[in-house]
Amino acid sequence: MNIKQMDAVNAYAQASKQLQQGLSGPKESGGGGGAESAFSSLISESIGDVKSTTANMEVTSAKALVDQADLVDVVTAVSNAEMVVETVVTVRDKVIGAYNDILKMPI
Repeated sequence: MNIKQMDAVNAYAQASKQLQQGLSGPKESGGGGGAESAFSSLISESIGDVKSTTANMEVTSAKALVDQADLVDVVTAVSNAEMVVETVVTVRDKVIGAYNDILKMPI
């Protein structure tokens, strides 16, 4: 089995766990003594981007309700949030596909 593929699966699982915990930050330093992989940090940053862009979209939408933001700003914020979410979902789908391919490999 390829170690890098397992790193990808583990990184996705870790990022998913962080998302479920509300991205409150790292709780522990990994226990393995190794440095965080580049893929893991990429996934973590992407999830952080999703959170920040959706928060920005919500704030902009709320401002528009009280006539403090323009409709163009709302549409731009929604489009940015949609793009970031679609990117993360695409990466998730690719990781799941790779995991399924690993499961199908003969031992």
